[in-house]
Amino acid sequence: MAVAIMNAPAKEAPPKGTKWEGTISNGMKGDKISFVVSPDGKKLSDLTFSGYWRCSGKLEQTTVGPDSAFNIVGGKVAGVAVDPPNGGSTAWRFEVQGEFSGKAAAKGTFRMNINNLGCDTYKLQWAAAPVGVAK
Repeated sequence: MAVAIMNAPAKEAPPKGTKWEGTISNGMKGDKISFVVSPDGKKLSDLTFSGYWRCSGKLEQTTVGPDSAFNIVGGKVAGVAVDPPNGGSTAWRFEVQGEFSGKAAAKGTFRMNINNLGCDTYKLQWAAAPVGVAK
């Protein structure tokens, strides 16, 4: 007796969010910010700052961001991520605030610092727009 083997349906990859890129208006020339907004518009993840900050009085270039995601509620994002979460005075602190103007533009502030090491971007103003599907 022959037994028919049915193929299981292929699992679809979860939908990817939209990648956003932006510029910093009050930082060093070339400072940038990027992030991914989830397909449902409720999460901001993969936040990355690429630019300069002051560390113990010296100007240093870095590209870094938190592992955590931030909630978007009513077209606004506001939150602080500390990495590692219980890292104390040498933990990285990422603060983001922003407002989305529909699906085409967003603006807000960003600050990254490590208190005990004297490292700080200070409060930066950013503006961003979507650039396509996140990879």
